[in-house]
Amino acid sequence: MNKLFRTFPRIAILAALCSVLFSCSKMLDVESNRVKPEKDNWEDIEDTRNALIGVYGLMRAALCDNATHWMQGEFRMGDFSAVARPDLKAVIGNNLNASYPLVQNLQSWRRFYAVINAANLFIERAGEVRAKDAYYSEGNYKIDIAQMRSMRAFAYFYMTRIWGDVPLLVSSFDGQFPQLRRTSQDTVLAFAERELVEAAKDLPYIYSGADPQLPNFYYSESMGRWSGTLFNKVSAYAVLAHIAAWQERYADVIAYTRFIIDNYPKASIRFTPTTVELTRASDGFFARRTPTQILNFTFDYMSQEGTTTGHIEEYTLAKPFISKTVPEVYVPKDSIVKIFNQPGDERFSIDPGTGYPLRDYYFSSYNQNIPVFSKIKVIENGASSGTFRLFTGTLSFTRMEELALLRAEAAVMTGDRGEAELWLANVMKSRGIVNPAFTGKDLIEEIFAERRRELMGEAWRFYDRIRYQRIKKDDPAFLKLIGEGGIYWPVAADVLSQNSLLTQNSYWLK
Repeated sequence: MNKLFRTFPRIAILAALCSVLFSCSKMLDVESNRVKPEKDNWEDIEDTRNALIGVYGLMRAALCDNATHWMQGEFRMGDFSAVARPDLKAVIGNNLNASYPLVQNLQSWRRFYAVINAANLFIERAGEVRAKDAYYSEGNYKIDIAQMRSMRAFAYFYMTRIWGDVPLLVSSFDGQFPQLRRTSQDTVLAFAERELVEAAKDLPYIYSGADPQLPNFYYSESMGRWSGTLFNKVSAYAVLAHIAAWQERYADVIAYTRFIIDNYPKASIRFTPTTVELTRASDGFFARRTPTQILNFTFDYMSQEGTTTGHIEEYTLAKPFISKTVPEVYVPKDSIVKIFNQPGDERFSIDPGTGYPLRDYYFSSYNQNIPVFSKIKVIENGASSGTFRLFTGTLSFTRMEELALLRAEAAVMTGDRGEAELWLANVMKSRGIVNPAFTGKDLIEEIFAERRRELMGEAWRFYDRIRYQRIKKDDPAFLKLIGEGGIYWPVAADVLSQNSLLTQNSYWLK
């Protein structure tokens, strides 16, 4: 997939990419010497391949623009503090009306609607290629449509977590965004859920491998090209599980995660069994695409896709990994000790005898004033230090450990404490905590404490805080924020000005 990100020969994809790249403009090399009019974009199988990869590229650009994925899910009201930058302090402090360019850019949903529009266009036009090109088989067509329905559903789920109610657009548009009102979050999520359920029926477990729905090479590429990069049955069910969890429908979370647990080996997906494998810069989980990654967006160094912006490492790394003296954001020492409080934890634990770190795969330079969060540190082709040029770490939406903890959460909420303890203990043991004990403990607190440890830096923290408070209801200030709609971002002023039917989230009108 990654080589193909560099060659979008069709003007529709080029225009869509240009509309959303902003500071991400260097992230996708868009070259074309065969641009042709839109009416000619749907002639043969090459056109569908380029259009399909273009939609994935647009989503990658949407998530990395201004590090959106991490700004909105990890830094906002999370465990990281800003060293000096006032715009980062505004995001962390939930001051989302601040006039800083970073904050203003993060208010815009345009980049996500570029994804949706491109997916809608594919769904509408790919049938023309099916009628014209015999090489574009019915099976290939059905799988492509399923991917585009899944990507569109994923974009809508992502946006509802950020903005709440959003316009529901199910057909393509050319030029001006249609004048539409915001659709209720529940309606949008119901649409996304239906789409994913239907799409999953046509998605394979694995591309270009031993899968009955796709027995041959997919677009003439080997399994190694597609592993961990395209929507498959398991990734569709992963998003379904999170839609249900966001709506507190835990019986449905059990059903969706049961499908994943029963079937993930069919997709060559596996757990990441050790902390060192999770965090290695050269060949760890975040270093490159692998089947272990359920739904991810890669920046492959060998395909010249590294970037200087849009990654968490841009904000969290400093010496000895890059030449920067101190990082832009960091987790304070007192927070680290409070969060990582389990003896033997390989991610981070303190030697009680010396007061120094005994294990520190997640942090470096702990004994300095500002520790460096180094769990994710993929530089170029896995270099651990030296002259910095490019970040190439993969952006991952979820992995098996995250889904195991989601399953544990759902098990508690549906009355099965034994299963919840099993999945929670499995994750903790894989991180060096030998005998986790839960007798007499609040299991929801234990599960979310483990999510906080295991998933730090992966853009779950803010959304986990929301789900936790919806269950526990023990933080009046945060509950007030939920009740008043303050968990959602304001809508960008330029978006509002171009659609008179839109309204601002009421919390940000104060």
